[in-house]
This record gives sequence, C-alpha cells and structure tokens, in this order.
Amino acid sequence: MGLASPARMGGRWRAGGAWACLMLVAAVISWSAPASAADASESVSEPETLVWDPWEPMNRGIFAFNMELDEYLLEPVGRGWNFLIPEPGQKCISHVFENLTMPVRIGNDILQLKPIHAIQDFFRLFANSLLGLGGCFDVATWRGMPNYDEDFGLTLGYWGVPSGPYLVLPFFGPSSPRDGVGRLADSFMAVHSFFLSFPILAGAFVIDTVNARAMTLEEVAAERASALDFYSAVRGAYVQFRSGKLRGSGERGAEDAALDDDLYYFDEEEDDE
Repeated sequence: MGLASPARMGGRWRAGGAWACLMLVAAVISWSAPASAADASESVSEPETLVWDPWEPMNRGIFAFNMELDEYLLEPVGRGWNFLIPEPGQKCISHVFENLTMPVRIGNDILQLKPIHAIQDFFRLFANSLLGLGGCFDVATWRGMPNYDEDFGLTLGYWGVPSGPYLVLPFFGPSSPRDGVGRLADSFMAVHSFFLSFPILAGAFVIDTVNARAMTLEEVAAERASALDFYSAVRGAYVQFRSGKLRGSGERGAEDAALDDDLYYFDEEEDDE
C-alpha cells in the first residue's frame, strides 16, 4: 500500500509526513551508529542469516507495544472480520491490494535491470486488472504466470547498499534501515496514492491490515505458542526471509507466502496464491 507522497504539496505532504519522518529517522540512526557497531557490521555478510541487533532493548520495547496493540485491537477486530467476511471475500480483498502494488514492483524490476521480470509483472497486472475484476481474482497465477515481489529495499540491496542493523518499527514491525527507507521510496512510487485523498488511503490501509490479520489468526497463534522467545523467532525469520529474497530471483512461491503469514502480520502483506 502507498502512503501519501511528500513530493506533493498541501494535504498530501501532511498525510505522509509522519511516516516519512519515521523512516528518515531510522536511516539517520543507522548512519550515526557508534563506530563499534559499524565495525561489527563488517563481520556480517549480507547473505548470512546472522542477526545484527545492537538496538535490541529499543526493538524489544517497540515489539512489545506492537504485540499489545495486536492483542487488544487487531486480533479481536480480525476475529470479527472473520465472522463478517467469508474466506473468498477476504482473498478477493487481499488480491486487490496486491494488485495495487504491481506498478511499484514493475518499477523495482526496471531499477534492478530485470526487463523480463518487468514485462511479466506488467502482464500479471493487465490480466488481473482486466480479467480478474480489478485484481479480485488472481487470473495470472491460474494461468501459470510467475509472481515477482520486488521492493525498493531489495533494489538498494541489489546495488550493494547494506541492510544495517535489525530494526522494529511501530505498527509496521520487523525491518532494517535499508528496508525502512525502501518502504518510504515505494510509497512515493505507488501510483494510486496520487489520485486518492488521505481519508480514502487511511481507510484502505485499515481494511488491508485488518483483512491480513484475519487471514493469519491461527498461524500467528500457533507461532506464539510454539516459540520460547517470539521476538527472536520473528527476528530470525525476517532476516532469513530478506536475505533469501536478495539472493534469489525475486520470484515469490508458496514457501515465501507461508513465511509471510507466520512472520509478522504488521509488516508483510499476505500473498495468497
């Protein structure tokens, strides 16, 4: 989903300003990290799944806040959503929001010099928008089209920008300075955000978040019950997931979608194929 772009004046700047500042603060913190932390980063190669978490006390505090928010707000609302919206309707909503991200994915395909992926993603957008009723039905997957899931965080990594320390963001969940800046850049690239007002964008964000949470109720409950330290489990899964996507072709398979579901419902949008 896209946030309102600060490149636009007036209401659009006010709408996106808070989250833009949050992402920029994350980047500044990364660049101003102590020298000892910077030295430690040199021993952590990007493809490795070793976790660099110098901000763990702060991250655990934000993680606890997100968990409280989920327990007392998102989970109850998600259960009510499950009662009101049948599973086919939830899948339709999920596919529609995924379809809205396709121009961003195509842009990142191009930035990563992957013209074939860009062409395939363009045809996926065309097929699902036209034949899938605006993305409600994932016609492209039914027809065997590959599904790539590039974002600007991966684009930065493709060009050699290091991930930086592990970082938990309020509401959004597991991230890194590179992925936080990437999320902000992707919000600028979201075409639909230039044509919709902030109240509509905010309402869409709420619907997408609640719908995604409703679709992962059982999975998240199982992960919480089985993990001795849920923070560490989520952190390890996120670092492994992002490292794997950076090493791979960007194609999104069933294992990636399942990991998204179990990973952290605040951060990743579900991709139900």
